[in-house]
Amino acid sequence: MELRLLATFEKVATVLSFTRAATELGYAQSSVTAQVRSLETSLGVELFERLGSRIRLTEAGERLLPYARGMAELAEEARTAVAATADPAGTIAVGTMESLTSYRLPPLLEYFHHRYPGVRLTLRPTLGDETRQALRQGTYDVGFLMEPETEHEGLESEVLAPEPLVLVAGPAHPLAGRTELTAAEVAGAQLVGTEPGCPYRDLFERELARWSPPFMEFGTIEATKRGVAAGLGVALLPRVTVDGELAAGTLVELPWEVPFTLFTQLAWRRGKRLPAHVRLFVEQARRLVSEQRG
Repeated sequence: MELRLLATFEKVATVLSFTRAATELGYAQSSVTAQVRSLETSLGVELFERLGSRIRLTEAGERLLPYARGMAELAEEARTAVAATADPAGTIAVGTMESLTSYRLPPLLEYFHHRYPGVRLTLRPTLGDETRQALRQGTYDVGFLMEPETEHEGLESEVLAPEPLVLVAGPAHPLAGRTELTAAEVAGAQLVGTEPGCPYRDLFERELARWSPPFMEFGTIEATKRGVAAGLGVALLPRVTVDGELAAGTLVELPWEVPFTLFTQLAWRRGKRLPAHVRLFVEQARRLVSEQRG
C-alpha cells in the first residue's frame, strides 16, 4: 500500500467528503477519487459507501482507518527525526475557544512566534463537543478545553489550571451593593451571556433551570462585558476575562458562590504519536498557561 493513498484515504475518512478532502490536500477532486479507488482495488474491498451526495465508511474502511492514521503519524515522526535542521518545524492545528485564545494563550502564541518561527500554529475556534470530536477524528492535533470533567473518551488530557468564574454586573446595577445573593435572586436578574454551547454559559443555565430565566445573548465575551458594564444585566464569566474591568471599576463582582468548577485542559487523541514540534507545544503550554493560575 502506498503511503500517499493511505494519507488521502485518511483525509476523506476524517472529513467524510471527497470535495473537502481535495481542498484540504490541494488536489483535484478527481485525483482524490482516483486514489481512493486505487486503494480499494489494491485491497480488494470497498472503503466507502456512496449514498448520493454523502459517503460513510464501510466496515472495512472502519478497520483500516486507525492503521492509516498510525502510519501517517509514523511517517511524520520519521520526517521529523531525519530533518536536516535542528529547529522544530511543522503545522499544528489547535482547537480553542475565545476566552482561552484571548486571555490564556497570548504568552504561548508569542513565545512560539519568536522562538520557533518554523512552527505554524493554526487556531480553530470551536467549543467543547466539536473540539473533542475533531481531536478524535484527527482533524486537530491538540485542543484546549474548559470543562468540569477532566477525563474524555478517546482522548488524553492534562489539566493546566482551574478556571475561576465570577458573576459580574455594572457598578450601578441594583445587585451591586448586596452582600449575599441566592440562586433565585440571580435568576430574577436580567442575564447576559455568550452563545449556547459555551461551557460556563451552559452550566450556569442548567443551575438556574428551575426558574427558566431568559438570556440576552451577546455572542462574544467582549460584547457581553460591554453590555454588562452598560447596565443591561449580569453575566457569569471566567475571572481571567474580567480582571482588568474589575480593577478599573467598570465591572463589580457580585456575592454569589459559583456551585461548579471548570478546568482549562489540553487534550489530544489517545494513542496518537505526537511529532516533536507538537510535543514541544504541549510542554510549553503546560509551562506558560499553568503559570497564569489565579
